[in-house]
Amino acid sequence: MASHGARGRSGGRPTLEEVAARAGVGRGTVSRVINGSPRVSDATRAAVEAAVAELGYVPNTAARALAANRTDAIALVVPEPETRFFAEPYFSDMLKGVGAALSDTEMQLLLIFAGSDRERRRLAQYLAAHRVDGVLLVSVHADDPLPDLLAQLEIPAVISGPRSSAETLPSVDSDNYGGGRQAVEHLLSGGRRRIAHITGRLDVYGAQRRIEGYRDALSDAGHEADEALIEAGDFTEEGGRRAMAALLERRPTLDAVFAASDVTAAGARQALREAGRRIPDDVALVGYDDSAIARHMDPPLTSVRQPIEEMGHGMIDLLLTEIADRRPSASRGLERRQMVLATELVSRSSS
Repeated sequence: MASHGARGRSGGRPTLEEVAARAGVGRGTVSRVINGSPRVSDATRAAVEAAVAELGYVPNTAARALAANRTDAIALVVPEPETRFFAEPYFSDMLKGVGAALSDTEMQLLLIFAGSDRERRRLAQYLAAHRVDGVLLVSVHADDPLPDLLAQLEIPAVISGPRSSAETLPSVDSDNYGGGRQAVEHLLSGGRRRIAHITGRLDVYGAQRRIEGYRDALSDAGHEADEALIEAGDFTEEGGRRAMAALLERRPTLDAVFAASDVTAAGARQALREAGRRIPDDVALVGYDDSAIARHMDPPLTSVRQPIEEMGHGMIDLLLTEIADRRPSASRGLERRQMVLATELVSRSSS
């Protein structure tokens, strides 16, 4: 009997047929037990499980996925250059949250960059072959064709922040409008009045919502926004430095800055120091993300915390639901899931 412990009669890996013969049932019954079907009696289930244990049978998960028309893989697609992915903590925190949420599943995660036209064409071909069960889209711009391609291919997808208020894909986002308001209200409460804003990329809906929060917070406090105190940035450190220099030239008496990301705030701090401005004595500075950068800056940076890892968890939850519910998109109507998580201002000595 020992010869059957880890190998089948052929001397190789035990087969489904050998398990069925040992248990005295049909091949289909073994398959139902392994896949957790309730349509099996307790006695039969016990016999199959005993045969599996005796033979050391290991299910072929690849074959099972193929039979179920699944790949057991999802793609995290970042339509940005790799350099930006590795430079900004937002992406690593998102990846951490996604990875943690997948750790208890059988799903494999593929990280795919699509920052160039060539990479996008290659990605389109890959997705058209249905090599993944679903897609997570991170950092998507308003004119990005990838969401529409996924809809055409009927591949389940979740986006990290809608492209607009009319987004049709399931999405997970932080309260960008509320975060913008929190930053400005904090600065106003500290007596600052000439508050500048360095935006993120303006083709990103989240950046647009942060500007709206900035403007409304000023307006509600009786201080209409001075458009000359708003300068476009791109979420990068160099973009923050350039924007800050332009703001200082245009409005040298500004006394506070709300930057659309911590990385942008780091660039703004460099320009302020080069101009001889002390933080926070002359100019208060607030960032966004509450990343490790904020905690390690000198002085430590006040920042709006968006729960990025939790957003990654939420994206996986929504995507697994979408994968489990593979009805054609036309039959879903307006049954779309939009998740918005709260932000929190973390006060430090930069403001």
